[in-house]
Amino acid sequence: MTRECPVRFCEGLWVRLPRSTLPLDRTQPGLPMKRGRCGTWTHDYVRHGTTTLFAALDVAAGTVTGRCFPHHRHQEFLRFLRQIDAEYAQDLDLHLVLDNYGTHKTPQVRRWLARRRRFHVHFIPTSSSWLNMVERWFGDLTGKAVRRGSFASVPDWVAAIEKFIAAWNRDPKPFIWQARAEDILAKIERCRRRLEEIQPGCTVRKRSKKAA
Repeated sequence: MTRECPVRFCEGLWVRLPRSTLPLDRTQPGLPMKRGRCGTWTHDYVRHGTTTLFAALDVAAGTVTGRCFPHHRHQEFLRFLRQIDAEYAQDLDLHLVLDNYGTHKTPQVRRWLARRRRFHVHFIPTSSSWLNMVERWFGDLTGKAVRRGSFASVPDWVAAIEKFIAAWNRDPKPFIWQARAEDILAKIERCRRRLEEIQPGCTVRKRSKKAA
């Protein structure tokens, strides 16, 4: 596989990505925006635990399947896969784009996927989360439901996430990938050449040393 394949390949696939999040409760109420003054919130906060959001973005329709779990293990990932399997018609092939997190590659997950031939898994390269289009949706979740919020408990936080997903799915809008693969690769090549001018050899892949 050439280095161009991941960019070209991910342009039209389904996207799946889990994300660990934590509810933050501001130490004081924020002040609303008014004429001559921006809205404010305190710089410090209190943490109230964590939750893991598994989200699946349907690239074609723009809809999101999401579910929160207390942990990010293969058990939770399998439960989320079963939810996806039940929600989509059995005659559809499902392409899942995932990162390289170990939970996605356990023997239990591999066996489950092997028994369901309609699931096709594609792993993005390391340190390339920008290829995963669901990241764009997480940006909307953060900006519209999280950043200015204050959550006193994990259930409050989960309820806010579920409310946002429900509202999103009532009027889903697919994200359109504007950048062409050729433009992205050209930009990477310009960056590589510039780095080589600064430090020759810094972009050459280094082979790992094998034990004698």
